[in-house]
Amino acid sequence: MGNAYWKGNVKVMRTINEITICGDPEVLAPRVFQIASDIQDWPKILPHYRYMRILERSESHKLADFGATRDWIPVHWTAWQEIFPDAQRITFEHVRGVTKGMFVEWNLEKRADGVVVKIDHQLSMPVIGPLFADWLVGKLFVQNIAGKTLKCIKSQLEAGD
Repeated sequence: MGNAYWKGNVKVMRTINEITICGDPEVLAPRVFQIASDIQDWPKILPHYRYMRILERSESHKLADFGATRDWIPVHWTAWQEIFPDAQRITFEHVRGVTKGMFVEWNLEKRADGVVVKIDHQLSMPVIGPLFADWLVGKLFVQNIAGKTLKCIKSQLEAGD
């Protein structure tokens, strides 16, 4: 899902990927949060992630190099991750790569039948242009990779892994 918007005279690319993971929300929510927080494990559990290198780490932050694929096309970026356990929220700010400046937020919402997981990506690219940001970055890469991430997590957790 995409809903670009204007911030001043700059168009901002926005994509939101959302999935419901079915099961006991009291069991699932902490597990989803753990998987999303433990980015160093992503290449082991998410087949579209090629590598993950933690460059810096503290109690609530990580700086990491990410490598993934969009089908056969390799992509990479560097991002700061910040975790907010009490709010069941995780943020990333891309600091290097084509998506430098992108803000990403993971939110978890408990429901009676499971947990809704949303990943919201926002990026303004005034120099390269909104068409590049919306279509190439947003639709072809961000939505694809985030969608695969959520589907993999859902599949693993609903299967009991």
